[in-house]
Amino acid sequence: MGRYAEVFRRSLADPEGFWGEAAKDIEWYRAPTAALDASNPPFYRWFPDGVLNTCFNAVDRHVRDGRGEQAALIYDSPVTGTKRTFSYRELRDEVARFAGLLRGLGVEQGDRVVIYMPMIPEAVIAMLACARIGAVHSVVFGGFAAAELAKRIDDAAPKVMVSASCGIEVSRVVEYKPMLDGAIELATRKPEHCVILQRPAATAALVPGRDLDWAQAVAGAEPADCVPVAATDPLYILYTSGTTARPKGVVRDNGGHAVALRWSMPNIYDAHPGDVFWAASDVGWVVGHSYIVYAPLLTGCTTVLYEGKPVGTPDAGAFWRVVAEHRVKVLFTAPTAFRAIKKEDPDGILARRYDLSGFRYLFLAGERLDPETYRWAGELLGIPVIDHWWQTETGWPIVADLMGLEPLPTKAGSPTVPVPGYDVRVLDPSGTEIPAGQTGEIGVRLPLPPGCLPTLWRDDERFVSSYMSRHPGFYTTGDGGYVDDDGYVYVMGRIDDVINVAGHRLSTGQMEEVLASHPAVAECAVIGVNDELKGQVPRGFVVLKAGVSTEPGVLSAELVQLIRDRIGAVAALRRVDVVSGLPKTRSGKILRKTMRGIADGQDEAVPSTIEDPAVLDALRPVLTEQAD
Repeated sequence: MGRYAEVFRRSLADPEGFWGEAAKDIEWYRAPTAALDASNPPFYRWFPDGVLNTCFNAVDRHVRDGRGEQAALIYDSPVTGTKRTFSYRELRDEVARFAGLLRGLGVEQGDRVVIYMPMIPEAVIAMLACARIGAVHSVVFGGFAAAELAKRIDDAAPKVMVSASCGIEVSRVVEYKPMLDGAIELATRKPEHCVILQRPAATAALVPGRDLDWAQAVAGAEPADCVPVAATDPLYILYTSGTTARPKGVVRDNGGHAVALRWSMPNIYDAHPGDVFWAASDVGWVVGHSYIVYAPLLTGCTTVLYEGKPVGTPDAGAFWRVVAEHRVKVLFTAPTAFRAIKKEDPDGILARRYDLSGFRYLFLAGERLDPETYRWAGELLGIPVIDHWWQTETGWPIVADLMGLEPLPTKAGSPTVPVPGYDVRVLDPSGTEIPAGQTGEIGVRLPLPPGCLPTLWRDDERFVSSYMSRHPGFYTTGDGGYVDDDGYVYVMGRIDDVINVAGHRLSTGQMEEVLASHPAVAECAVIGVNDELKGQVPRGFVVLKAGVSTEPGVLSAELVQLIRDRIGAVAALRRVDVVSGLPKTRSGKILRKTMRGIADGQDEAVPSTIEDPAVLDALRPVLTEQAD
């Protein structure tokens, strides 16, 4: 039995022993005497009698243990031309002072603080400061519209808001303060104070008596020490979209979160103290929480905070510059980022201008990694390209190729195998496990491992109805896929992305793989649209690589034939439109559900998470055209 198989089997057979051992890598004020409280399923709690402080483990511990002068945080902002490095000692001092400011504003253990900021060091400092005093932070993606921010304010009921005067995009400055003021006006549960970081690109007007200037307020604050909290106390709330307009507040606890993320770094990412780790995401998303802020710092790594884009800041070589300049060992980003780079620089010429000799691993997640992007990145970089799959709700990977534990041979289209702690099963609609090779719903047998959501913020009932009721005894991931004979998991997309064409269940993800394999295609999406005869039929949309001059009608015919050749006539794909862009969320996910609704003639609301509404507006006439 290989190392992976041995560890995985033990994690399921003896979760108490397995996670109890992992908990020794965290420093506790009171070490837990038991790993799992299973007395009230599905509300499982990890390390129920443990007491710790997440900020102490992420920052102070390393200073105490002699790593104080090591770089903790590298801020690299091509949009402002700024670079700054914080040592662990400098980060601790900044965090302690801002924690003192929050305490001076009346923030106590258990109080909420909403953080509405761009990708700047102060966002990380504010998060850690909350953890330091036992407050619960809720980071809202910077630039969210006022109405969406108001919903989150009302749900979290923060005592204090922390924001900045603006965010800076490639070609524009986005003023945050008018949106913040608008959200507070709309909200019924008003915060007592707002702390505003004034950025040079825009100065915000402060409301007397409510708003404080960050720099002035911090200058007069007394540093605060770490506060011991229960392992089961909430560390943060992170809102994710649900099937209703009301966002779901995913709760993360302190103890299970720290243990799981600390375990994940050496075992999944092969990242160790002193290594430079870069998650090219945003602190407003789960990847930013887990792998920009907490996991690297809990491990004693140097983490990179990048305020820029994969292309346009200034070109498609931006990522390579950051990797080379900061000696990044591990890069974690979304496949969308690499498709954007591939579109602008299909031959990878810009990558060859930089010394990437210290670059060891490229991890991709957030959406399906199409085999063509996987192949392109692997051939260009000559290092392992690891697809891995997880969710906001889980907080860390469910399925991965574990580089630090035992790297396994990869298979295009599969994020490889279940991570220890996750008992992944493929189920039919009745909840019965189905044989290898057959597509069904992916579930995880309870209990979920540490680090996953224990509930939703003040909504246990919705937690059960959203995740635990469809198949009792299982967490419903909402994704479909299959497991092959070797135990490799294939995630084919959301359950509603499996379409039924004349009685045949077909994966739109599988069709996307075929379209993406065409040398002219930069990225693509396939959706199922209603059809009077067949129930549903697929429609394809492709964005072309830079420099492709093939006539759209010719290319469309080639792609239709390619689907027929690879999948068969049963796929019934008759139409592929060449478009200038695909609508996405700010985290890079293609808005397939929105596209599907528009194509079916529904009055589909534009999601608040959309990156560029103009892309959807341009696509709308194409979506509503009737197929021939």
